[in-house]
Amino acid sequence: MRAAVLHTTGDENLDVTEVTPVSFGPGRVRVRMHRAGLCHSDLSAMSGVLAHPAPFVPGHEGAGEVVEVGEGVTHVKPGDRVIVCWMPPCDRCAVCATGDTHLCRSGFGNLAVPNFRAGDRPLPGMMGAGTFAEETVIAGYAAIPVPDDMPYDIAALIGCGVTTGIGAALNTARVRPGSTVVVIGLGGVGVSILQGARVAGAARIIAVDPTANRRRMALGFGADEAVAPEELAEAVKRATGGLGADYAFEAVGRPGTLRAAYDAARPGGTVCLVGAGSRSDLADLNLAELVMNEKKVLPSFYGGGDIRRTYATITGLWRSGRIDLESMITHHVPLDGINEAIRQMHSGEALRTVVDIV
Repeated sequence: MRAAVLHTTGDENLDVTEVTPVSFGPGRVRVRMHRAGLCHSDLSAMSGVLAHPAPFVPGHEGAGEVVEVGEGVTHVKPGDRVIVCWMPPCDRCAVCATGDTHLCRSGFGNLAVPNFRAGDRPLPGMMGAGTFAEETVIAGYAAIPVPDDMPYDIAALIGCGVTTGIGAALNTARVRPGSTVVVIGLGGVGVSILQGARVAGAARIIAVDPTANRRRMALGFGADEAVAPEELAEAVKRATGGLGADYAFEAVGRPGTLRAAYDAARPGGTVCLVGAGSRSDLADLNLAELVMNEKKVLPSFYGGGDIRRTYATITGLWRSGRIDLESMITHHVPLDGINEAIRQMHSGEALRTVVDIV
């Protein structure tokens, strides 16, 4: 079978080559991948912004069909349609016992069990997933079942970007009806934040991105105004009479955009940091302003709530037509075209590119 392999950190050219899925056994599930989404976190892991051992098979946003289940796996069976969850709650560790199951670090632990082998060399899948492959073997609890009539491409998006964004709006920031919201960064996560804020009843949403194409698309997903970064301050002043937004979301992962989100929020407002940046990136905030302005700075990881519950919430919103996931998919490529998907993300022409594996 084939998979896209990153051989060296810092190289964004993936090699689609023959590999062998390994590590099937008790507590494991073998999944035939159907669709995978290219998420910016894939590029961050490939470039080294997010630390990840290489070589590895990227891809952490995907959906497929269960082929085989190992001993002890009872919640799914062959033929079931599942999301491959890259950081699933194990329900056993000390973190899960606190109720913050979205902070379970199972994905890091799953890296110790390689998903693939190329010759004699073991290859982990990204965060224990590795969805850029025709088949992968994952921990049983990382296979989250979805309804049989949910298209694989929609399920794939729910696996990361949509859950991260909508969850940030509904679970972490808890956007209130009638509020003013700023969203900085209009990739898949940012547009999902925008849709979550709209579902929550935000009265005005200002979308921010340097790419004109993404600003145009944001208007189609419910933004009231879409501006370039240099226009943000004036747009917020115009919308709020100079007070500032009730909520400002950062979906880029850079100190400068966090600073812009902080400045866009009103005193007492909420700044929600969703973009995952480098460990070397330090926030440009001082202790005086943090106390004097009392703006709440809330980091949000993977949607800020129990992942399974957020998956179910998003499924319900999608079924009812309250969110539009189909239009988020702007491009499709085959597995052999994975490097074209990377180019589309860099250029800003794609909102979400789905890799059609089967």
